[in-house]
Amino acid sequence: MKDLILSGLTSALQAVAHERAIDAELLDLPKELERCKNPEHGDFASNVALQNAKIFKSNPRQLADAIVAAMPQGAGIAALEVAGPGFINIRLGSGHDSAVLVSIVKEGGNFGRHQAANPQKILLEFVSANPTGPLHVGHGRGAAYGATLANILRANGHQVDNEYYVNDAGRQMDILALSVYWRYMQHCGSDHALPQGIYQGDYVIDIARELYAQQGEMLYRTPENWVPPHPDTWTAEAVDNGERDAWIDAAIAALKATLGETDYRIVFDAGLDAEVADIREDLLQFGVRFDRWFSEHSLVTSGRITEMLDVLCARGYLYEKDGALWFRASDFGDEKDRVVRRENGVTTYFASDIAYHYDKYERGYDHMIDIFGADHHGYMARVRASLAALGLEPDKLTIALVQFAVLYKDGAKMQMSTRSGQFVTLRDLRAQVGSDAARFFYVMRRPEQHLDFDLDLAVSHSKDNPYYYVQYAHARTSRVLERAAEAGITFDPQTALAERERLVEPAEKALLRELARYPDIITAAGSQMAGHLVVNYLKELAGAWHQYYDAGHKVLHDDPAMREARLLLTHAVRQVLRNGLDIIGVAARERM
Repeated sequence: MKDLILSGLTSALQAVAHERAIDAELLDLPKELERCKNPEHGDFASNVALQNAKIFKSNPRQLADAIVAAMPQGAGIAALEVAGPGFINIRLGSGHDSAVLVSIVKEGGNFGRHQAANPQKILLEFVSANPTGPLHVGHGRGAAYGATLANILRANGHQVDNEYYVNDAGRQMDILALSVYWRYMQHCGSDHALPQGIYQGDYVIDIARELYAQQGEMLYRTPENWVPPHPDTWTAEAVDNGERDAWIDAAIAALKATLGETDYRIVFDAGLDAEVADIREDLLQFGVRFDRWFSEHSLVTSGRITEMLDVLCARGYLYEKDGALWFRASDFGDEKDRVVRRENGVTTYFASDIAYHYDKYERGYDHMIDIFGADHHGYMARVRASLAALGLEPDKLTIALVQFAVLYKDGAKMQMSTRSGQFVTLRDLRAQVGSDAARFFYVMRRPEQHLDFDLDLAVSHSKDNPYYYVQYAHARTSRVLERAAEAGITFDPQTALAERERLVEPAEKALLRELARYPDIITAAGSQMAGHLVVNYLKELAGAWHQYYDAGHKVLHDDPAMREARLLLTHAVRQVLRNGLDIIGVAARERM
């Protein structure tokens, strides 16, 4: 229906332009319609006259009047009205509001999905947390948003590949290896206390225990032979001036020298493999799947980093200073130049990141999306600078920032820190509220907004809990259909379509309008990369259903024809609630 109206508006605009000798190529053709929030104003509204008023050198209302006069007849339009500064309100004819039921019955689980005019092959990277410990509730928000966005983009007809970038190289992984080895030494009988600044969590003890079970004391070295003196605690001043980090780096270097490459790799891989496996399983239990787990280390072994540096060098964007190799990031708007290879010959994390994006572009995607934590805000400029320096199109990359979630229990904020081991894991959260409720709450807000995750609200059975409110609506529709079957009533949605025009009550009209909005919501969520639009819609549809049901509208009506119509409406609401919940990765519940 919308396509017919847009086609009519386009024809009318072109006709007015022809009459006034205006070049048709200058026209800003109508591309979308807004549904009227107030049904008294009509069904749709168009701002085409406002968009083209300057081109026509005309008052927008006068142009709107001319467009309405030139509008082709038919197309199910009952009336056209000019309102406000020049909006064109469109009122559909009788029976068109219930036409959405035909689409829902025909398309079922595919209702709301469509084929994009220009379908794209998209690479979506999200989560990508360092495998130095379990995922915490902050990572969970990025996981829920990324998985929901992938579903939304697919529903809009795009091909989407989900990718996790595994930071399996660099200093943080060396710190994990040092932490694992320290706990391993304790299993071997060492009484050296674990120093601050390395990973403290119980998961490190578990990894070390498994390492000891596999290796016995084969890897054990006397601590005094390689561990430099250190205090049991570090002062704030020692942390600020880098003494603690310098000690950690020295300890890592000593450990590598003492164990040798082969044995060190055994310790390193023990931590890496355990944490990647844990993260993978955690995400699977959360309903988040990745098509590819991309190894940072592979950028070294494949020669991608060297290849990328050669390209930057050939294009004149690298220079040497103080023994290090620098990238001229400031030439592209970054606040300063960035080191890509240190004085010791080791490439930086940033160099790996440039090479990773270089690799993404080489794989032939039409568009790439990175979902970063909000703490990466300053990183965006240097990533875009590197793409421009490589001669790639920065516009093919979109970077979305997701604020970490803050968890509250009994009104108190819960702290999170991977190094100290004092954090709430995603696994803990799922155990307390369930994966479905967690995903729903994570996607409720715009990703760039702070999210206060109220643990008590998420498990409450009240209308104040939006997850429960939506699920209860689905359970209610399911129960109505179940009661009909128990009463021996045969209901076939396809047959019931013949009675759809009996749905004339204001509350029924409101539900039909809500159902008809769903495809528009999916389109808008795709163009805006906004999963919260789907959640907001589900809450509004659930509210319209609860209002209808609580007002006493009898679905299992004594009149068979009215009963068929209302069962059809119930079936449609149930289907669309289920479709929307599926988009955000939540299973629709039959019982509450």
